[in-house]
Formats: sequence, structure tokens, C-alpha cells
Amino acid sequence: MTRGRGVHLDDARTPDGMRIYAIGDVHGCADLLEALYSEIDRELERDAPEDWRIIHIGDYGDRGPDTKRALDLIIERRSDRRVLSLMGNHDEGWLTFLADPHPVGLFVAHGGDMTARSYGVDADLSDVAGRIRTRDELLAAMPQAHLDFLRGLPRSFSFGDYYFCHAGIRPGVELAIQDREDLIWIRKEFLAYQGLHPRIIVHGHTPSAEVEMLSNRINVDTGAVKTGVMTAVVLDGRTKRIIDVRQDRA
Repeated sequence: MTRGRGVHLDDARTPDGMRIYAIGDVHGCADLLEALYSEIDRELERDAPEDWRIIHIGDYGDRGPDTKRALDLIIERRSDRRVLSLMGNHDEGWLTFLADPHPVGLFVAHGGDMTARSYGVDADLSDVAGRIRTRDELLAAMPQAHLDFLRGLPRSFSFGDYYFCHAGIRPGVELAIQDREDLIWIRKEFLAYQGLHPRIIVHGHTPSAEVEMLSNRINVDTGAVKTGVMTAVVLDGRTKRIIDVRQDRA
């Protein structure tokens, strides 16, 4: 059901019989992710929905303490094909650093040293020699499954009246032809837009003190690495609700 030319949050539905858990940015917070998985597992066991998906919105590494373990947890879960993961800008930045350890890249400037440390690599990102050594040691330390995971991440999923991506979309551009970089980087133009989209956009990328449920989008990034709160939005038919875990309980 739509209002005008787009879908309004009040009317948005998942496919019949499908429950979706969309998890916000992880940023190396493995303890919080494990605790959130436990909450989701309890719900799935209790409710036994006909079908379900867990969708990670992207940004698995950088800044937080245990990127390696976070990826281990996600990859183990992905043995079930109902568990899905999207590319975030930090994930792309990590891959870019592994290909070319440039001094102004996202990995160098925004927490890549923490990612390297989680793999047992003492990062030195201060000069060319240090960045090359760090890159080479990180490549040697990363399991092939982690590299394959990062390299295989898609930029969007769509289920029912919902469209999932890391950062957002370019308003007015058809979903099928969205720019790859917009999907993991856009902020201002997307966040400021108050009109309806063809689907409700479920995203992260821009931390918020609370989950934002607006007429045209849902932001599930509650800044876990700084706030100690990791959140998932639960979409089930026309129902929308939130579950979260907090560092003092993780």
C-alpha cells in the first residue's frame, strides 16, 4: 500500500510469513554482536516464524576492539543462507588499504589500527614503510574466509516494501540504478529528504542516539562502538519494533 508515489512506513510490509532482523553497524564490537545474536536466537526459537532473515547493514571493522572475532561470528552464521551481509564504507576502505595502503584512506584515518590489532598485527600507519608492512602482515594474518567475505559483499537487498543498504540512496533515482558509492557513502542529500521512496530504506552509517523510524527510512546505527548499544530493527508483516543489547549486559 502506498501514499502518493512511494511507500510510507505505516503501510510497509515484509513478504508474507517473513520476519527480518536488520542489525546496525558492528565496528568490531564482537561482544555486543554475540549478545544480540543470543536475543535473536531466543525470539526465533520462541516464535518459530515461517521464514526469517538476519541482515547486517555493513561496517564490520575499525574503531572497535575485536573485528576478527566479529567476522568469525558473522561468517559462522552465514552457513545459514538466511543470514545476509551488506558492504559498508569501512569495509570498502579496508579492501582499498589491502590493495593500496595510501596515507589518506579511510582505513588509515578512522580506526584501521584497531582492526589490524585484532589480527595480532602491530599497525604502524605513520609512513609509507609502516603502512606497507602493516598491509602485508595483515594480509598474511587474515583467514581466507575473511577476505572472501569482504570481497563478496553486495550493496543492497530488497524484501517486500523494504530496501536495505549501508548509507542510503540518492532520492529521485530508481533503486535499480543507484550509484554504488552512494549506497555506502551518502548522507546529506538522503537524510534531509522528506519525501517518500519506492520502498522504506533501512540503513546505518550515520550514528544516532536512538533508532530513527521516519516516514521514509529506518536508521539502525546506534553507534555501538561509542555508546555501547547495538540495535536491530525487527520487521514482521506490518509490525516494526526494536531490540538492543548494551555493553553492561553483554
